[in-house]
Amino acid sequence: MLLKAIWNVKSEKHRGFLRLLSRHLSVSSRTVIDKATKDGEVRVFIVSGEVSGDTIASRLMASLKKLSPLPIRFSGVGGSLMAKQGLTSLFPIEDISVMGIWELLPHINKLRAKLKDTIEAALVFKPHVVVTVDNKGFSFRLLKKLRVRYNQLNLDGPVHFHYVAPSFWAWKGGEARLKGLTEFVDHVLCILPFEEGVCRANGLGATFVGHPIVEDVMELKDRNTSPCKWKIEGKSEDFKEKNAIPAGATVVSLLPGSRLQEVTRMLTIFRNTMDLLKESFPELVTVIHIASNRHVESYIDGVVSKWPVPAILVPGGSHHLKYDALSASKVSLCTSGTVAVEMQLAQVPCVVAYRAHFLTEWFIRYKAKICYVSLPNILMDSAIIPEALFHSCTHTKLATLLTDLINNDHLQEEQIAAAEKVIRLLLPPEETMNNMGQQNLRLSFPIQSPSMLAAFLILYHEKP
Repeated sequence: MLLKAIWNVKSEKHRGFLRLLSRHLSVSSRTVIDKATKDGEVRVFIVSGEVSGDTIASRLMASLKKLSPLPIRFSGVGGSLMAKQGLTSLFPIEDISVMGIWELLPHINKLRAKLKDTIEAALVFKPHVVVTVDNKGFSFRLLKKLRVRYNQLNLDGPVHFHYVAPSFWAWKGGEARLKGLTEFVDHVLCILPFEEGVCRANGLGATFVGHPIVEDVMELKDRNTSPCKWKIEGKSEDFKEKNAIPAGATVVSLLPGSRLQEVTRMLTIFRNTMDLLKESFPELVTVIHIASNRHVESYIDGVVSKWPVPAILVPGGSHHLKYDALSASKVSLCTSGTVAVEMQLAQVPCVVAYRAHFLTEWFIRYKAKICYVSLPNILMDSAIIPEALFHSCTHTKLATLLTDLINNDHLQEEQIAAAEKVIRLLLPPEETMNNMGQQNLRLSFPIQSPSMLAAFLILYHEKP
């Protein structure tokens, strides 16, 4: 059903983009960049509340700096990668990195205080553009309250962009709620191919710019020697040698998540799974990938001493090291999220797991309208990747799924065969890039990545 929707909107998407592009490229004093010219700089207030958003936002910031004909200045909230691009965060990103429903309640007062601080900082900064990245709970409250404040002050407010459309397609009544976003979101940068058409049909400006994960390939293309264009070849033997991994060992990568709440819950299940798995694979070695979150780093450092099998820790922040570790792995076990697509890029067969507070799980079961949680399964409308969710996510179940995957070459080949199909669905349309290159007279180089396309749309967005 979902795959059918992707193809149904394809032709309309391209026509819509050309109309949008013609507006962006028209000579107008209302574009963001033209308005910023009066101030001699572009001021971008950018907010991300989680590790995956930190990566997306940092690439967007780099592209904005590359494309902007004016000096560009940032303010807002972000993590270590955004800091490398010039952002001094108002407070640590971990302060607003909270997910779930029941899990959110203990943090309500802190989040309200951080929201108030962020609004005041934005008003003082006087941005030309506000960009929120994912984390819709905090992001939409911020954009809504900012719009209200500017209206109350009778000021010409900034353009509001939200990067990563809310997963309206996953929830009952989700599409209907898109109409409400038009009050405070000017444009959504979509990362899935079917989202743009649905957003537009509900009156919300939107453009499919491609999934940010494909930029991993572009970033590491100098070392991607695979005949498959969309596979990242890590340096498997180098990783094994540096970490003294025995030649006959079975290496399993574990990706327990990026937020402390999910890591504390999932890593306990993963540890018990490895305890069971070592009975079938005596030379079992685990590689634990650590998100760039100081609370997560501290927690994993504290529990790894009790790990039942040899464990190698891979710190976040280095794509090279991550893909080296994945290349050395036979299979992986992941908490549901973007990492499932990373496994497709690395072509590492995986199992996806997810647990939450029982009230959060009850809400998801009641409100969700899709059968899967991992993006490859959703895009292909098929259980390519085994999933163990909610009460089925036990160490016994996970050990069985991993054992089957390790021992069954056919199951591994099925996942690998689907990988390139999944990645191709996540690429920005070639028509989009070609038309951008042909019609754009402002730039001396082509638009080549999701972040560059997103940056272009932001800088040359017409403000009514």
